[in-house]
Amino acid sequence: MHDLRRQALESGKTVSKKAQARQSRPTSRATSRTNSTANSRANSRAPSRQGSDDEEGNLSDGTTWSINSIDEMLALEDNDLPPEAWATELNDRIEQIIDRKRSSVQGREESLSIYARILTAQYAQEEIHHKLGQLVSAFLKSMKSETSEKETVLALKSLVLTIVTDPSDTIYDALLPPLKRTISDSESLPTKTAAIHALGTTAFFGGASMDETQDIMDLFLDIISSDGHSVGAGDNASVVTAALEEWGFLATQLEDVEDASEDVVEAFVEQLDSSEPSVQIAAGENIALMYEKSYTELEEDEEFSSPNEDSDPEDDALPDGPKMVKRYTPYRREDQLKRNLSSLANLSTRRLSKKDKKSLHTNFADILNSVENPTRGPRYQNAVNQETGKRYGSRMTVRIHRTGVMRIDRWWKLHRLKALRRVLQGGFVGHYEKNEVVFECLP
Repeated sequence: MHDLRRQALESGKTVSKKAQARQSRPTSRATSRTNSTANSRANSRAPSRQGSDDEEGNLSDGTTWSINSIDEMLALEDNDLPPEAWATELNDRIEQIIDRKRSSVQGREESLSIYARILTAQYAQEEIHHKLGQLVSAFLKSMKSETSEKETVLALKSLVLTIVTDPSDTIYDALLPPLKRTISDSESLPTKTAAIHALGTTAFFGGASMDETQDIMDLFLDIISSDGHSVGAGDNASVVTAALEEWGFLATQLEDVEDASEDVVEAFVEQLDSSEPSVQIAAGENIALMYEKSYTELEEDEEFSSPNEDSDPEDDALPDGPKMVKRYTPYRREDQLKRNLSSLANLSTRRLSKKDKKSLHTNFADILNSVENPTRGPRYQNAVNQETGKRYGSRMTVRIHRTGVMRIDRWWKLHRLKALRRVLQGGFVGHYEKNEVVFECLP
């Protein structure tokens, strides 16, 4: 894998002390099979790329469009258009996106915004399939030129929505170089963040092999371990959070992570000391996922024996499922980890808002519970149902309109749900019902 950290050192970029101490650490590669089921500006930046051949113009005029502001803008649009209206509007916007020579920056921003809004709210595979190659080419031109930050971020979001709507087993190979280049070289931190999310989604839905997926996970681990310095985004919470989230999303595809467990959990544990709740929570959720993966189903020819004689039998099995067996210890310094998680679950400080404190308390209570009992998923309740005599267990659910409920009772499910919601936002339920790719991602 291209060593981004070495490149950063050779170019004079600042790398954190803990990153320097880990220069010889093994990567996160592990023998695997497909799963059966904060914010300081970088000290230096790489030179910006040249504009595209289709247009002239300067880089962004300085207007900052954060990832969140664009997400809010898309979410606030009216998505309740009749089929004939949105299909016609989508076709018009596709033509405008493709025909760059006759468009202005503001025009492309508007067209990309409306395109992304429609693909978020509607399953439009048939409408975009015949223009897929031209659309991807147009998105890449916007990424390469970076004429405005808003256009670039919208192009990345549109690209991701296009991949989820109409996946291709070959698109990963075409998108890997430009996405890695954008993550490494862009001067815009929101663009880096959007590109990290785009790379994770592309690897998952775009035909990456398991070896290629692990290469991307190694890239994300470099970003995490160096606090963003490896890609010119030193101590930027959004970039580090994105790398943590996408690492966890891709890890749900791997079945055997034992060889990598100690090192990657150590990297996540260090991020628990971050001053940003988003980084801490994303790191904690990855730790919970790693502990969950340390247990696998009891094989038919195995004899079950609980690792703890005093354990509750309910903790040795999934709800209404098979017996689970501990295969390895994910992290040797587990007592210290539990103390850190307990501290975050009970944190009291005036530095954080009430909302952030509540989020930390809720999430780390769940994460600690799963580290102590890895067969317990998120939002696990110990209260006993008087009718069944069993614990209520994980009570996180997603309502699918009025007829169905999806139980999110495993950490791998939560990682995938969050990844899909980052892409589809309020359109998740609609895609879950109509888009086979989304449905298969969360069976």
